[in-house]
Amino acid sequence: MTFLDFCRLHGILIDYLPPVGVWRRYATEDHPKKRNGAVKYMGDHGFVQNHATETAVSVWQSDKPADIKTQIERRQNAGKTQADQEKAAQKAAWIISKSVLHEHDYLFQKGLKTERGLVWQTDNAVLLVVPMKVDGRLVGCQLISPDGQKKFLTGQRTSEAEFVMDARGPHILVEGYVTGIAVRMICEALKMPYRIHVCFSAGNLAKIARKLPAGVVIADNDESGTGERVAKETGWPYWMSDVVGEDAHDAWRRMGTFKLSQAMRLCLLRQRRA
Repeated sequence: MTFLDFCRLHGILIDYLPPVGVWRRYATEDHPKKRNGAVKYMGDHGFVQNHATETAVSVWQSDKPADIKTQIERRQNAGKTQADQEKAAQKAAWIISKSVLHEHDYLFQKGLKTERGLVWQTDNAVLLVVPMKVDGRLVGCQLISPDGQKKFLTGQRTSEAEFVMDARGPHILVEGYVTGIAVRMICEALKMPYRIHVCFSAGNLAKIARKLPAGVVIADNDESGTGERVAKETGWPYWMSDVVGEDAHDAWRRMGTFKLSQAMRLCLLRQRRA
């Protein structure tokens, strides 16, 4: 894989190699009007981070053999990354142990007035906590403030991390937490089992889909077209609102449970047969 392909895999919009040895900022698929992508090209290796979806730098290396010095540096960087990830996982476990199932202003503002989530009260804020796991192992969490600001823990692993709502049904992939809640309500209204994977970004959704045998994608209809493009790349059935800028939660607020359930019904039935 080339360095440019590696950057694009992380959602960074880049068409040419940057100067060697210099950090450069680029727009991303998630936020095409901002420069949330950072890359540093070193010739035989490089560093990439999408600040909108990742808390750690990803390392690319050329298919050509690296010299001894470069190999040592990579091992050192890998060791630090692993230590940071372990520290973040421990902090996530501590946060969850201090959290209680409760209502939260963010959910209330999203029209989910009876929904409860894990809530952690700090000295400065009351945060909604969304645990994130990889293959069932806790790796971190997403923290959401009452006004909707979201962040991950410093150093945590985000690649392939997910939050799963499991009713022992077929796999359904979504990007956001409240989108997952809306889809869960639709499945319950249709009396369908589900296993909803909240993936936190379109790029991560693609990674999780590759680990699963079959399912359906509930895509965001974002202006960049990223949600639909990723949904098509999975090869799975997908549903997407016909209104640009909407995700399934937005559609639920606009249409209501019954109308949206009828709109999604055929797509969800397809994934039950998959």
